[in-house]
Amino acid sequence: MRHRKGMSEHTARAYVGDIEKLAAFVAREAGDAGGDAATDDVLTGVTLEDLRAWLAAMALEGKSRTTLARRGASARSFFAWAHDEGHLPSNPAVRLASARPAHTLPEVLSVPDVFAMLRIAQMRADDGDPLHLRDWAAAELLYATGMRVGELVGIDLADIDTSERLVRVTGKGNKERVIPFGVPAAGAVAAWISRGRSQCLADQTEQALFLGRRGARADQRQVREAIHQLCAAAGIPDIAPHALRHSAATHLLTNGSDLRSVQEVLGHSSLNTTQRYTHVTAERLRSAYQLAHPRA
Repeated sequence: MRHRKGMSEHTARAYVGDIEKLAAFVAREAGDAGGDAATDDVLTGVTLEDLRAWLAAMALEGKSRTTLARRGASARSFFAWAHDEGHLPSNPAVRLASARPAHTLPEVLSVPDVFAMLRIAQMRADDGDPLHLRDWAAAELLYATGMRVGELVGIDLADIDTSERLVRVTGKGNKERVIPFGVPAAGAVAAWISRGRSQCLADQTEQALFLGRRGARADQRQVREAIHQLCAAAGIPDIAPHALRHSAATHLLTNGSDLRSVQEVLGHSSLNTTQRYTHVTAERLRSAYQLAHPRA
């Protein structure tokens, strides 16, 4: 998964966890509650009926359609690999159908709410704490570019150009893209690099743009905590960093950007994924209709 398909460590761990859950389910159904059977022995005997029963049991437990779809995909991927590599004489998941992922509405902040959060981040950065400078730069860059939080923490110093206002990120499938960003984000990142990063830096060879207090590359958890704190301080709805990605995409479309451009910014492989955001801009379409149509 990591080397041939270019999937992330997070995705690989999730898929492996799904297969371990499948093995545990099959062992329980076979009466091996003590778990004596080895995982590979259990999986060797899996049938299509076992896979369907596994998904059905999770549905009865109230698992979401998105979870069921992901676990079905994990099973299909694993058993296709096991058959192709000669570990299994047949692939029991060939005819396995699973739920389509639920197309839930993305969580989106209003423009005033985003601006309120970013003002708080900038004000907090004036206290001299280098991590507050980092949090301001991270929040500005997340909203300015619509990048994923995993992409943000993976940025190196060499990947960002504050004078040209461009950043190179590595997305899903190890695909690189270059994203422009605005003047406010450039100012925040420049302030972090010049005034904050050097205070956190413990090893001069460290290339990460965003660092933790001990000088190592910042992780996603630290960025999530920072966004939660900024939301609370700004008095706006509590969000995860991914909501800033949704907000950036929605605001781009609302203000006239085309779908293909937003697709490039977000790094979506399919335009269908980007189209999730079009429903959020229905009010803009309604206004245009009322202004332009003779019978509106």
